[in-house]
Amino acid sequence: MARPRGAKNLTKLEQRAIVEGHRQGRKHHELASQFHVSRQTISNFLKHWKTNGGREHKKRVGRPRITTSVIDRNIVRVSRSNPRLTATEIAREIAYPEGQNPSVRTVRRRLQAFGLEARRPVKKPFISIKNRKARVAWARAHLHWQRKEWSEVLWSDESKYMLFGSDGIKWIRRPDSKRYDPKYLPPTVKHGGGSCPVWGCFSARGMGPLHHIQGTMDRHVYKDILENVMLPYARQSLQPGFIYQEDNDSKHRSKDVQA
Repeated sequence: MARPRGAKNLTKLEQRAIVEGHRQGRKHHELASQFHVSRQTISNFLKHWKTNGGREHKKRVGRPRITTSVIDRNIVRVSRSNPRLTATEIAREIAYPEGQNPSVRTVRRRLQAFGLEARRPVKKPFISIKNRKARVAWARAHLHWQRKEWSEVLWSDESKYMLFGSDGIKWIRRPDSKRYDPKYLPPTVKHGGGSCPVWGCFSARGMGPLHHIQGTMDRHVYKDILENVMLPYARQSLQPGFIYQEDNDSKHRSKDVQA
């Protein structure tokens, strides 16, 4: 007979992680979900912890844990030193005493007990150390700018509109057994359906023109946009001496454009 979820024996590592989560204001149901126990288990443990002046539960009788507190700390240390390692890779990295060889599932549970769940990473453009320093220097140089200075900046960029749906991650709620049910299948077309590239700008005075880029965006097309779209709008909407903002794309930095 399976052991009831509420009767799980919390390890010292799990107890410390639960206390830390409680101190951070996390709800009982959130902690229960993280540690795969019932809310009553979380409630009983925290009640015991408060009653006993913050001391951990005494060790209970049962099957001994296959990992020691030292191994648990090593598992967490390896994961934190390289967050991209999988539980399988971490299990191979750890040096175990003879007779101790925890499974990948055990390693995964130890990581989860310390709040190190596997999550989809957020993607962002790579920024070199040189560019990071340049960005910080720019921010400090403009730290004391007032509204008057910022109102004379014309911000610009290129982007695209997808002609069929989105090229981002799509989420849908469905039952486990309905993966291929047409109701839950988002429609797709070959080659993504295409896109519409655009150039646009804005300032403190409002939105500027949104220009459809015809063909491939190179330095010649960009120069034409500056001369026939950006400058007429800027001269009409901004004061002389306005600042035009653009990124360091190679076509923006070409000699033809800078001339």
